Amino acid sequence: MEIGIIGSGYVGSTLAGHLTALGHKVIIANSRGPESLAEVAKKTGATPVTVEHAASAKDIVIVAVPPTAMEKLPVEILSTSQAIIIDTGNYYPARDGENLNLKDGLTDSEWAAKVLGHPVIKAFNNILSTSLASKSKPEGSPDRIALSVAGDKEEHKQIVQALINEMGFDAIDGGSLSGSWRQQPGTPAYCHDLDKEALAVALHEAEVSKRAQYLEMADEAIRPFL
Repeated sequence: MEIGIIGSGYVGSTLAGHLTALGHKVIIANSRGPESLAEVAKKTGATPVTVEHAASAKDIVIVAVPPTAMEKLPVEILSTSQAIIIDTGNYYPARDGENLNLKDGLTDSEWAAKVLGHPVIKAFNNILSTSLASKSKPEGSPDRIALSVAGDKEEHKQIVQALINEMGFDAIDGGSLSGSWRQQPGTPAYCHDLDKEALAVALHEAEVSKRAQYLEMADEAIRPFL
C-alpha cells in the first residue's frame, strides 16, 4: 500500500520503520519540511515529502500529531481523500491547552474527524512508543500485545486490524468512534501492554461516568514531564 504519515515524532517514525519493513511505500512529513527528515529517512526507509504530499497518499494516511496541530493540516486534501485516515493522537490539556470542542462529550477523534471533514479510525494511541518499537511478536506468540481499533467504518477497521497484525501485534475491535474514549489516556486499556483477552476486559471495564476523572489522572501524571 501507499501510506502517508504526517508527524515524525516517536509514533510516526516508529510506524514508518515497521511499515517500510513490511514492503509498503511509506512517505513521511512534518511541519518543518522534508529537509528536516534526513535522519528519519535513513533510519526507517521512508521517503520525506511535504505535508500536502503525505496527505495525498492513496491508501492510508496516518495522522500522528498533537491536537494543537490538527487544524493546521491540509484539510482541503484530507477531506476529499479516498484513503483510510488513522488518528493516533491523545489529548492532554496540560500539554495541548483546553479544547472547548471536547466539552460536549465528543471524543478527541470525533473532533479530529470534524476538523478534517473525513471519517477517522482511532488506533496506535494506547501503546507506549517504546513498546511499539521493540515488542512486536509473531502471530500466535504468548503475551503478544494487543491494540484496539475504533471507528465507524467496519471495512476500514478490518484493514487497520490486519495491518497491526502484520506489524507484530494483535488487534481487537474497539467499537465505534464515539466509544473510543475507552482507549484514551487514564483508562484501564491505556498503555498497559495487555494481550487481546486482557485488553477486551479493560475496554469493557472503563466507566463512562469516570471519563473526566480518567483524563484528569492522566494529565496530572504527565505534568512533571512537560
